[in-house]
Amino acid sequence: MAAEIIGYIASVIAIAMYFPQVIKSWKTKQMKGISSLTFLLISFNSILWATYGILINSIPVILANFVVLILTIFMLVLKKKYD
Repeated sequence: MAAEIIGYIASVIAIAMYFPQVIKSWKTKQMKGISSLTFLLISFNSILWATYGILINSIPVILANFVVLILTIFMLVLKKKYD
């Protein structure tokens, strides 16, 4: 039970880490200094972690990495559009 709670807390923090950058990039339409390679690697990492979460049946791992994947793809779209 405690492990699940820690997993959910970590998931919320993992997701929250990306929101300030996504919101700032969306509002300002400024993508200078944003590395496409970094966000591609984060996307690939999220796919692997989500797959791992599915294999071990861990909802926090699946949820966090699915949302992070969506956010990183959104950042890559913004980068392509505004860079």
